[in-house]
Amino acid sequence: MIHDLLADSKFQEGIAWRRFDEKAGETIIRKGDEGNSLFYLESGTVRVLGGAELDENRRISPGLCDLPEGAVFGDVCLYGPRERTASVVALTDISLLEVRSDMLSVYLDDHPVQGYLFLKALFQSMSNRLTLANERIEHLLVWGIKAHDIDKYL
Repeated sequence: MIHDLLADSKFQEGIAWRRFDEKAGETIIRKGDEGNSLFYLESGTVRVLGGAELDENRRISPGLCDLPEGAVFGDVCLYGPRERTASVVALTDISLLEVRSDMLSVYLDDHPVQGYLFLKALFQSMSNRLTLANERIEHLLVWGIKAHDIDKYL
């Protein structure tokens, strides 16, 4: 999906995107920060972390999912600056490509065929993540209903 864009001389490294490495344990994205780029994971594994407040004094950051090599994340910022919806931490040493959303948007507008193929692949990826998230929510609801004996009230 993203390899075709990176190979095009009109989508230049250093201007539209950059490559960098991070060590295991490093935070790539922090939930709540404003971002204006998306990321492609060339190698390694990252964990996506949520954030929830249990009470006034306790906050947790549950792991929502692990993303393998080839994953795209940070796509909520595809069309401009937005607040990051989750944190992302490197589980292993990783190599990343950070793609500027403004430059990507211009490129996709100027190259509609590549744009369609890129957005189609991104949509499929996001759809798969949504399906997985829905399944996890359903399992958590069932667990909560059983754990608190709520089913007798349904």
